[in-house]
Amino acid sequence: MPDDGKKALPVGIEFFRDFKSKDYYYVDKTAFIAELLRTKGAVNLFTRPRRFGKSLNMNMFKCFFEIGADASLFDGLAISGERELCEQHMGKYPVIHLSLKDVEGGNFETAYDSLGMLISEEASRFEHLEESDRLSKTDKTRLQQLITGDFARPAFLQGSLKLLSGLVSKHYGHRVVILIDEYDVPLDKAYQRGYYTQMVDLIRSFLSQALKTNENLDFAVLTGCLRVARESIFTGLNNFKVRSISDEQCAEYFGFTDGEVKEMLRYYGVEDRFPDMKEWYDGYHFGDVDVYCPWDVVNQCDLLRVSKDAPMRPHWENSSSNAIVRDILEEATAATKAEIEALISGEAVEKEIIPELTYTDLDNKNANIRQTYLWSVLYATGYLTDAARPEGGRHKLVIPNMEVRRIYETKIRTWFENQVTGDHERWERFCAAVKGGDAEAVQELFGTFLSESISIRDTAVRKAKKENFYHGMFLGLLRAEGSWIVKSSAESGTGYSDILLMAPRERIGCVIEVKYAEKGAFDAACREAMEQIETHEYTELLRSEGMETIHKYGLACFRKSCQVMYEKE
Repeated sequence: MPDDGKKALPVGIEFFRDFKSKDYYYVDKTAFIAELLRTKGAVNLFTRPRRFGKSLNMNMFKCFFEIGADASLFDGLAISGERELCEQHMGKYPVIHLSLKDVEGGNFETAYDSLGMLISEEASRFEHLEESDRLSKTDKTRLQQLITGDFARPAFLQGSLKLLSGLVSKHYGHRVVILIDEYDVPLDKAYQRGYYTQMVDLIRSFLSQALKTNENLDFAVLTGCLRVARESIFTGLNNFKVRSISDEQCAEYFGFTDGEVKEMLRYYGVEDRFPDMKEWYDGYHFGDVDVYCPWDVVNQCDLLRVSKDAPMRPHWENSSSNAIVRDILEEATAATKAEIEALISGEAVEKEIIPELTYTDLDNKNANIRQTYLWSVLYATGYLTDAARPEGGRHKLVIPNMEVRRIYETKIRTWFENQVTGDHERWERFCAAVKGGDAEAVQELFGTFLSESISIRDTAVRKAKKENFYHGMFLGLLRAEGSWIVKSSAESGTGYSDILLMAPRERIGCVIEVKYAEKGAFDAACREAMEQIETHEYTELLRSEGMETIHKYGLACFRKSCQVMYEKE
């Protein structure tokens, strides 16, 4: 880390107090507290994609509301200007705070035990209640059961949160605030592992007992990625407020705005990289607010702080996995693939978003019906966003930014490679043609592959992005041949070639330069590719590695067609 006297960037920090105690850079979202207090219901659910600050906001609430709150943590922040609200609410509530992100297991029994351990750990924070003169002997026995994790009977675990809230409220003489982060993770994991029905029954009872007609509850806040249907786990809840990514209320408190990103980059002296940050990580529309993924911005700014020329990298896509999205995309119908083709070409697709889902919806036997839920899941989890304000329940959906676009392209290349290599005889002929300098066969076979796959349409997407797409498809086919050395964007001569291939045993090398043929101008694109190979001496690296036969290919692609120009050196 450079010794520049600047605050450290909060990579992975989820504890609000650390920003002051450890002097991390903080993007002030404390005005969220005031808006919550002014608009809250008895139970408040905020749904946002992963890595958009949900956990940090929940910990901020805990630090503000909990009895014994350290007011100095909020000095100089937006909420400190709300003096009346601070006097009325700061440090005035007993708070129960649970994160369900780790409630999982290979089977239901393990997941059940992990939820029990979570309750036990939270109950242990209130171990001092065993000395309370407001609790009866029976109350203290029940508290001890919670602390020790005595949940042998399902009813004990199902009622544990309500019981804990009652004991805590009785001791403090004040109704409690319940904060539940990542409420939907146990359902997601259970769906993936095959015990969804059992987990739904457990979570439904666990939450409904604590949140429905609980006289010891002042209010509750829940966060998650998906808005699970009320009839599934929130049956009968009154005054239940949901603020999803479509809602205007509280939209600016998840994610960073343009101004916040500019200020962060300016603080670290890398403001000239703002256009790159915007292209890669911006583009999400929550309500009427345009936001960046904060996880991406913080991680990339940390890299730029070390090197101002650091390349942009994907951070969000590697931070965790959305197995639901992966599974649904794996079964994409021809119609869905065509719509994804439009998306990666920079177009919008119009869809009706289903606001509430159950995971059983995703298991519908009809593949076409199952695909209708795909769009709602992609939207809720951040893989798509609104291009404009929705009208009449219809959403114009687009890919938000460069990073997410790369995820789709990777999935498309996987479809493509699986399809092509599945026809082993045809794929082997393609590889033999590339290695043997048979340009006519390369053109014919790659063109056939393209005709059966997804293409980039001739839209406003920049030419470089289109070229990268076809580059990736061609590269994937070559890399499937395990005996070859294949390099992408390798430094060679006076530049960086698209693809270099070496077959060491035969001492054969190939250089492939890929161009997008705007409006089908194949000849011009091929000539440009061949000229670039010569001008930048891309074959130099192949000769230095001992390749005796060198094939040069200029590959031009347009939609689902291609043309190849060839020379042998």
